[in-house]
Amino acid sequence: MGLPDDLKKSIEGTIEQHNQELRTISLEIHDHPELGNKEFNASKVLTDYLEQHGFQVTRGVIGLDTAFIAEYSNGQPGRRIGFCSEYDALPNIGHGCGHNLIAIQGVACALAVKRLLEQKLISGSVTLFGTPAEESTCSKIKFVKEGEIQRRVDFCMMLHPNPKDSVFMKSLSLDQVDIEFFGKASHAGMAPWNGINALDALMQGFDNVGMLRQQTLPTNRIHGIIKKGGNSANVIPDYASAQFFVRATTRNQLQDLKTKLENCFKAAALATGCQIKISWSAQGQIDGKYIEYMNAKGVEIEDDLDVSASTDMGNISYVVPSLHPVYSIGTDAYNHTAEFTLAARTTEAHQKAMVAAVCLSMTAVDASLDATFFQQALDSFKRGKQQ
Repeated sequence: MGLPDDLKKSIEGTIEQHNQELRTISLEIHDHPELGNKEFNASKVLTDYLEQHGFQVTRGVIGLDTAFIAEYSNGQPGRRIGFCSEYDALPNIGHGCGHNLIAIQGVACALAVKRLLEQKLISGSVTLFGTPAEESTCSKIKFVKEGEIQRRVDFCMMLHPNPKDSVFMKSLSLDQVDIEFFGKASHAGMAPWNGINALDALMQGFDNVGMLRQQTLPTNRIHGIIKKGGNSANVIPDYASAQFFVRATTRNQLQDLKTKLENCFKAAALATGCQIKISWSAQGQIDGKYIEYMNAKGVEIEDDLDVSASTDMGNISYVVPSLHPVYSIGTDAYNHTAEFTLAARTTEAHQKAMVAAVCLSMTAVDASLDATFFQQALDSFKRGKQQ
């Protein structure tokens, strides 16, 4: 059935009321890009604005200077609605993933739900999580580990700009690993036989991974860089290190791939006589209503958008029911390109972002009011965790 018209009008009216202010914030963040955990200007602009509009704001949460939590409750028992904002940029190309839009969409949704709570049209609370460094250290992981998500909300949502509109995006489970080899330094010209070459071990591990790729599922991804390879060409390196990302479609597949990756580097350590240290750092059915509301706005949703990207929103989806649709901003350019950076600043992108925010807000309020709908989402969430 969907929401009553008065609730829809309230959501649309609230977001329209703040539309130009949100556009100004978006441009401020876009035109002053900041890397992960250094988004001091973006975090201040967002938190100041939220505080001015009646949210209780806590800055510097989970031990991160640019993370925040903004909350509003009408003091009545009810569903606890959560949204996320991201606002970090990419090196060199700035907001090539459109996080300036993600930032204001979270604010727009929170404002729309807050208005309904103030009017006592719904009960409960709304929380906006300011989540830095999605592109690097993935703060949502820490939000989950610290229990802030599952302690404060019953479900959580966010939106992401893209060349296309979809809710059935296949994102990959992801873990990060740091690999270190410890050998023995020696003069490379006078007595190389006295050394134990940590860089050789690392390169052997890389070769092993290259051969492993042929034997893995086509949906798997393994990619890494050398962080340290020695200090001088004339000295056998006694230390070398690398960082890898490992991705798969499910956590079970990911665990299997992680074991195989470890064996690639353990074999190299054994062959060269090096010591090795492996340090892992985990990364990681509400959609029907969102599709319904987007269709009503004239937006067609693709049935299945198959991408090989990852997002730490996936970690949140393991602790509470979640929704993370992507939407077109009117460009054929892919994310993480200079062309997408330019597109994320356009008026068209902003307009499409606000339409998606309206539809996501309506979906959230539907889940808040319709107990059957929410239970279906909860059941789907529980089934998903078993995969």
